[in-house]
Amino acid sequence: MNRYFEDARYYAKRAGETTMRGVREELAPVTERIERLTGEDEDPEPTRGEAVRAKAEKAVMRARAEARRAVAEGREKLAAVRSA
Repeated sequence: MNRYFEDARYYAKRAGETTMRGVREELAPVTERIERLTGEDEDPEPTRGEAVRAKAEKAVMRARAEARRAVAEGREKLAAVRSA
């Protein structure tokens, strides 16, 4: 008997998810219009945490590029010493 309840719960959940997806799809034009009229469509300014994260990512990228340059220079110097 428990199996029937599990199956019924599964199908009820799936029906609810499908219904919500359909409602969102049908209301998409309305929500877009409301967002456009109220100005909520604009991207908000980044939060403090997002700004710090972006700066950290830039610093990591700079450090990687600098390390690659240093390694390349080291290899060139080593090749020059070996060939001399």
